[in-house]
Amino acid sequence: MSDKFQEGQVLEGKVTGIQPYGAFVALDEQVQGLVHISEVTHGYVKDINEHLSEGDEVQVKILNIDEKSNKYSLSIRATQEAPKKERRPRKQAAPKQQQQEDASAGFNTLKDKLEDWIKQSDDREKFRK
Repeated sequence: MSDKFQEGQVLEGKVTGIQPYGAFVALDEQVQGLVHISEVTHGYVKDINEHLSEGDEVQVKILNIDEKSNKYSLSIRATQEAPKKERRPRKQAAPKQQQQEDASAGFNTLKDKLEDWIKQSDDREKFRK
């Protein structure tokens, strides 16, 4: 293991190879690490080739160093600021006139309908007799 690299360190590297699961980045002549596809950028990455090419100079952060296997886990997105989420505009309330029209055509309270029901009931009773 190279003593000059440590976890959390941010440095420049060069993309040396690309696979569907990630990109290999050389930190120097002896040390190379892997940037997993999920660490390429913020958001979903369907095709890593849309974001990186061999020979690209990239800024990476060392996430993990496995001393036994001498493997370096790297991240490009950890060096980037997360994008701010766009807020959806709220639905604006319907104009007052529209609300009043909707109220008259829509639901009524029981109190409002009670008189109509009593009248309908009385009319039915008269008709039956």
